[in-house]
Amino acid sequence: MPQPTAFCVYCGSQSGQHPIYVETAHAFGLELARRGIALVYGGGKVGLMGTVANAALAGGGKVIGVIPRQLVDREVAHTGLTELVVVDTMHQRKTRMYELSDAFVALPGGFGTMDEMFEMLTWAQLGLHRYPCAFLNTHGYYSHLRSMMNHMVAEGFVAPGRRDSVWFGESISELFDWTAHSDAAVTPRVVDASSIKA
Repeated sequence: MPQPTAFCVYCGSQSGQHPIYVETAHAFGLELARRGIALVYGGGKVGLMGTVANAALAGGGKVIGVIPRQLVDREVAHTGLTELVVVDTMHQRKTRMYELSDAFVALPGGFGTMDEMFEMLTWAQLGLHRYPCAFLNTHGYYSHLRSMMNHMVAEGFVAPGRRDSVWFGESISELFDWTAHSDAAVTPRVVDASSIKA
């Protein structure tokens, strides 16, 4: 599998309690730019969202934000991006971010980050896409979630192969290496996804 060309990054509109969250988001954005990989994200200028976008821009990278109109009206939108796509609803936002991306990464975040990332995990399970999904486990933020996924497997609700297709780790370089060599397609396509994206 070739290195993805556009990473969809889900992360918080807050910066969190530990400086390492911001430091890692900054380093991740710079590394995206250094590798020539576009950043697709939620279009905000605050929190980790703003940090990763500003870092990618500072490194000369391409940054595409997708944001619902109601958040633009609240003056949360980042106005200095390569491209800002304004949509009407959260559902349209998630769909457009998906359409623009070929890998999905969660940095630390809250309910919105979980909602977006788990939708991509579900779509992968259904065979709707074959793209890598990864959690950057900064400061152990996703350690409990990793344990919960393992518990889902142990209790018979998630197939071991599906769990194994999701990457967890703290190293930015290892994350990029994994996405370049990942075969995320461990589940046969079970629905017709031609109307979404092959």
